[in-house]
This record gives sequence, structure tokens and C-alpha cells, in this order.
Amino acid sequence: MTPEELATLALLRQARDMVDRDYALPLDVPTIAAKAFMSPAHFSRKFRAAYGETPYNYLMTRRIERAAALLRSGTSVTDACMAVGATSLGSFSSRFTEIMGETPSAYRAREHSAVEAMPACFARFATRPLRSPAQAPHVPTPAQESRIEEAVPRRAG
Repeated sequence: MTPEELATLALLRQARDMVDRDYALPLDVPTIAAKAFMSPAHFSRKFRAAYGETPYNYLMTRRIERAAALLRSGTSVTDACMAVGATSLGSFSSRFTEIMGETPSAYRAREHSAVEAMPACFARFATRPLRSPAQAPHVPTPAQESRIEEAVPRRAG
């Protein structure tokens, strides 16, 4: 890798870290791109090339991930929606259902005692939402590929 490519990756990482930290704030792609000192279009292309999804999808996935944690702790759907920075309950519910595969209310009502018994580092890994290829056609990230390999039983042979 060239020094310029390494510098670009460092800026992208800073922007991604900002999304992870400030997901509940009113963020948009131009604001995130400004953190990386890039135009929104250039930033979106570079971010997708580096992380396998668009900056907006990454932001929404982080918000849904945090909302799922709130719902597991008993927070109402409306409160979880507002706490993660979503402004529309309908859009939030649609995106939650798209990413998690069930409505926020159904997710909240489901039993989560297994997750509560796990160490936090395992719980984060086990509950991290992953988009299915049918929902978001993109090249899987290395983390997704290793999860797929772990989930698929190996044939004896």
C-alpha cells in the first residue's frame, strides 16, 4: 500500500469511529465525509470499497444494533427509536425489520436470557446485525466471511 492509501484508510477509520461514537446525533453522509476531509461522493466510494457497505448503511446498522440492545433491556420501541437518533418511528421500524428480520416489538417481546448470560464481548458479536445478500448485494467483509464459515458445518471426508 502506498502512503497515500494508508492515509486515506486512517481518515476513513476516524470517520467510522465517529459514527460508532456519535450514532445518536443527527449524522448524514456530508457530515461524516467532512470528518475524513473528502467530498460526500468520494467518501462514499472509498468507504464502500474499504468496508463493504455505504456510510449510510453502516450508520443505520449501528443504530439498529444499539436499538436492539435497548429493546433487550426492556426499553419501549418509541424510546429506543429516539435514543438512537431515528426521527421517524415508521422508518425506524421498517429498517429494524429489514436488518433484524423481525419487528422491533416482536424482538423486544422475545426471550433474551441467553444473550444476558454471555460475556459482553460475545454478546456484541452474537447480536450484531448482518445484512443478508438478498437485502444488500455487496461483497462480504472478512468478518462476515468468517461468520459464514463458522456457521456452515464442515463435511467429514
